[in-house]
Amino acid sequence: MKKISKEDLLRKSRIPGINAIKMHKFYKGKIQILPRCQIRDYSDFAIWYSPGVSAPSNEIFNDVQKVYDYTNKWNSIAIVSDGTRVLGLGDIGPEAALPVMEGKSMLFKYLGGVDAIPLCISKDQCCEAKQIIEFVKMIQPTFGGINLEDIEKPKCFSVLDGLRTDPEVKIPVWHDDQQGTACVVLAGLINSLRIVGKKKDDVKIVFNGVGAANFGIYRLLKADGFNLKKFLFVDSRGILYQGRSDLEDSKDYKYELVGFSNPEQLQGDCGSAMEGADILISSSIPGPNVIKKEWISKMADDAIIFVLANPIPEIFPWDALEAGARIVGTGRSDFPNQVNNSLCFPGVFRGTLDVCAKTITDEMCIAASYALANLVNEIKGCLIETCILPTMEYEELFIREAVVTGLKAIEQGIARFRLSEDELYSTAKKIIENSHSELKILMKKGLIPEFNDYTK
Repeated sequence: MKKISKEDLLRKSRIPGINAIKMHKFYKGKIQILPRCQIRDYSDFAIWYSPGVSAPSNEIFNDVQKVYDYTNKWNSIAIVSDGTRVLGLGDIGPEAALPVMEGKSMLFKYLGGVDAIPLCISKDQCCEAKQIIEFVKMIQPTFGGINLEDIEKPKCFSVLDGLRTDPEVKIPVWHDDQQGTACVVLAGLINSLRIVGKKKDDVKIVFNGVGAANFGIYRLLKADGFNLKKFLFVDSRGILYQGRSDLEDSKDYKYELVGFSNPEQLQGDCGSAMEGADILISSSIPGPNVIKKEWISKMADDAIIFVLANPIPEIFPWDALEAGARIVGTGRSDFPNQVNNSLCFPGVFRGTLDVCAKTITDEMCIAASYALANLVNEIKGCLIETCILPTMEYEELFIREAVVTGLKAIEQGIARFRLSEDELYSTAKKIIENSHSELKILMKKGLIPEFNDYTK
């Protein structure tokens, strides 16, 4: 792998931001609302609005499930954020978070055909987990699902768990920073373990950073059958172990981790934790040199390294490889093995909405992970160290994820609609292809004007 200096990487990473300022001002945002029905002439408003609209409203009043037949609830979700933990920016507030949520909405629409509406809420009026939970419960009549985004820890854990277990919540709720990242990391680990010939029961895993991403990853690996006794967690104060003075409060989310991990009660820094480890999953602070080469050199043979900080990973991939790692994944698209949750959330929600599932279970996420992992061999014909995940350019992956997610929801008895595998495939394919076609038509007609003032 060609080495790139930190300065060159930082310079390169600034270019998208320069263009983003120009293009956001030029387009005044990234999303808009367009009708999905035909309007032949002004007389059609009597059908789509008053007086005709009272007929479907009465139908829904008599049978609330018909809202999925007569409205866009079946294909719409809300992206809910208070802007307290925006990736790479931190607590910037709801207004500043809105461009990020609009971008998420655009990805949902283009990659998954999902109509996603950003709802950035005031952290002053809705600052506690229970208030966000109540907000989501109040808006659920409008939406077919909820995507939680960029909410600070530990609040994000309480919000997700509270909504997933509340019997009054009848629609699926997903936290992309936890579940989306976890899905893609699991897919990358599935293929990495296939390459190195190790089993998930046997591998020692070090989690560097105990935020939303790594907490979500741990939970999904647990659900998939990894050996929890071989997990070690490291935060800014070092390895988590029983008896550490700051981990004695049972209400602290980290308290859950010390109950099963690190049975040998090791103490020390991340380097100590990594000795003899098979896998490092680091979701911490931007590097380089957060993870040291000498730490990697003391890991087990055929070590797997996922360093996910942006814009600079905790260690440069070439340094990790020189230190003895066999497989390295990062969060960057210009390095091999980008671990990006954009590979997951559009397809998972597509399948969830197509069967009108009541929730998104761990089993649905795991099914999506294996579908994502299995595609690599199908696309490339073999697995290699520099290609453990497909890229989002392979549009089939979102359709495949939608199919397995929908089938798993049906199998678990949480789907309102029962579709066959062929029906799920054709539905997802048509919706996603239509989304692409609609955008291309708007661009071709000049209704979305061309922007030419790029910085290169």
